[in-house]
Amino acid sequence: MNLENYFKNGKIYVWKETFAIIKAKKADFNAFANIIDKNEITVIIDQLKYVPENVIEMEKDWKILTFDMILPIELVGFLAKVTKVLTDEKISIFAISAYSTDHILVKKKDLKRAKEKLKELGYIIEDK
Repeated sequence: MNLENYFKNGKIYVWKETFAIIKAKKADFNAFANIIDKNEITVIIDQLKYVPENVIEMEKDWKILTFDMILPIELVGFLAKVTKVLTDEKISIFAISAYSTDHILVKKKDLKRAKEKLKELGYIIEDK
């Protein structure tokens, strides 16, 4: 499995919504994602839809970039390479891996630079 095949002409789409990452008191099943572990609940939701009484802490103004491809679960190094390119530009990310693809969230203020760096890897990026 050649890692480079997942960069050249791969597709990424950027969600039109702007998201908040919330440390919450409970999950929200209208959210993009809920991450529930033994210590906390993290909710990622369109920031226009969040419910303030559910919020413990919140970071706003994140954009989701979805890798519009099937990534084999045994693929090694994919997210590490993406992260390295963005880290070199001092772009903070919040990564979420689903069963067959990955998503990264970047701050809205960093979106243009993130898109430029990902295009340099060979991605085609579309706004949805």
